[in-house]
Amino acid sequence: MKEMPEIVGRDEFDALVVRTDYADEAAWQAVAAELAQAWGDDGEFEAYVHLVDDPAWAGLRPDEVLNQVRRDENLSVVFVADRVTMHSPHRALLALDIAEHEDLDPLYYGVIIDSPPPREFRTVPAGVHDVHANLSIANMDFAEFAEAASADPDRTYRSF
Repeated sequence: MKEMPEIVGRDEFDALVVRTDYADEAAWQAVAAELAQAWGDDGEFEAYVHLVDDPAWAGLRPDEVLNQVRRDENLSVVFVADRVTMHSPHRALLALDIAEHEDLDPLYYGVIIDSPPPREFRTVPAGVHDVHANLSIANMDFAEFAEAASADPDRTYRSF
C-alpha cells in the first residue's frame, strides 16, 4: 500500500474525519457543514473536527485508512466519509475502532477472541462529537456505541 500524506495540524481533541469518496462535492459540503455544528443537549459544545479532504485518500478501504491513521497514538476512533456516507440520506459516516485487539493476551481475553468486539458502525455527523469525546476520555467504549447503532432501524448511531 502506498504511503499517504501525513495528517498535520490535528489537535489531539479534534475528531478525525477522512474523506475517501470524491464523486459528489455537494454531499461532502453537506457533511462538513453538519460536522461543524455545535453539539450537546443545547448545542453548548463547540465542534472540534479535523477534516482530511485530500484526493490522495480517494478510494481507500477502511482497513487501509486504519493502517494510515494508527500512527497517531492519541486517536481512538476515525470517521470515514465514504461512498455510503455521500449517498445516505442521513450522511452516516463510518466509525472505525483504532484499537489493535490482536495484541491481547488470548487466555485472559478468551471471551473477546470467541466473540470479537465490533470494529465499525455508522453514525450521523452529529454523533461524531459524542462518540469521539466519550472514547477519548474512556467514558464509554467502542462496543457501546456500536450496540446503540445496531439497535437503530437504520443501524446508525444517532446520540443518546
